[in-house]
Amino acid sequence: MEYQISFSSDSNNLQKEFATTRSFSSQHSLASVPSLNSNSNSNSQFLNSSFTCITTLKLHTYISSLTLAGNFLYTGSSSKEITSWNITHFHSHPQESINTIVSGNGAVKSIVIHSDRLFTAHQDNKIRIWKITITNDGELQQQHKFTRLATLPTFTNRFTSILNPKNHVKIRFRRHKKCTWIHHVDTVSSLALSKDGTLLYSVSWDRTIKVWKTKDLTCLESVQTAHDDAINAITVSNDGYVYTGSADKKIKVWKKEKGDKNHSLIDTLEKHRSGVNALALNSDGSVLYSGACDRSILVYKRGENGNLVVMGALRGHTKSILCLAVVSDLVCSGSEDKTIRIWRSNSNNVDREYCCLGVLEGHRGPIKCLIAVFDQFDEQSSEATFLIYSGSLDCDVKVWKMFLPLL
Repeated sequence: MEYQISFSSDSNNLQKEFATTRSFSSQHSLASVPSLNSNSNSNSQFLNSSFTCITTLKLHTYISSLTLAGNFLYTGSSSKEITSWNITHFHSHPQESINTIVSGNGAVKSIVIHSDRLFTAHQDNKIRIWKITITNDGELQQQHKFTRLATLPTFTNRFTSILNPKNHVKIRFRRHKKCTWIHHVDTVSSLALSKDGTLLYSVSWDRTIKVWKTKDLTCLESVQTAHDDAINAITVSNDGYVYTGSADKKIKVWKKEKGDKNHSLIDTLEKHRSGVNALALNSDGSVLYSGACDRSILVYKRGENGNLVVMGALRGHTKSILCLAVVSDLVCSGSEDKTIRIWRSNSNNVDREYCCLGVLEGHRGPIKCLIAVFDQFDEQSSEATFLIYSGSLDCDVKVWKMFLPLL
């Protein structure tokens, strides 16, 4: 087996990170896929929504990943930094971080959290696991400590694998070089956890998918050459479907059936005309959203036979879609065009039209990562509020509040 990958020098790291894929070029939107954007006046009630930026965190390097857990926001930067922020302090002390650690080499590409453990994916081909310890300091929870538990693959996993020659694979473009199948050999671009948190999935620009057991941190499986180019995104549904998006323009669907040892490829979606950068699922896993360099967000719905069928495209961004986030019936998209668009589906409509509620402007660079969460509901006004966190290559993290009347 061989890894069909290419390597670049450290001087190209910034270019690789900005590119997200190795073919980062905005292309024309898909003409062959019908638009789901509503132009009718039936959705005029959506336009009553309003948005405001409530906080801007200014960092010294650009933001490459975000995640949220409880009262804490975690940011990963291009300069190896992982920082935690107490979101309850944003109004009084918006620039007050709780803790910052520096680890690895290159950007922190992805962050996921399960219980008191934080998993980070790095540009130096590694995955790191941290224990989070929070202690009270009076009324404020300001003591927030990271303790590194392991780096994947672990020493034990490497040692047991290296002894068996069958575990070694050749690395193309590096003559006479081999490594064990448990190693990623290029940037680890994205992470995802199974619903119960027992499995960690990682994808890489080396075109592989790896599955790790979170209990003992062993590598259970590696799908070699899962795609024909760098893999940029992964998401996992609650019922075990695994979706991967790649610079090869494809989205692949994987599943491990009961009794099987490994995941199998069950579907390949080839509707985008350029590299896929982002994937997101709705809450019940019945709708998949994908964003690509073709400026389109495609919407797929699971049919009765379990296969995904493309319903149409959301259009409006003028450059590549770099990130997606879904909360309730809202879809948030971040783009190279420096804007965030908020879409809402009209589920009462048979054709499931979408309306663009608003365009958030204020960042001075491409939007690299997004989080969207429900905030609260006001019964008196029948209005819900949502919070949107956006990280950009302008080195800022912005927190937006959205006020939305319920349908």
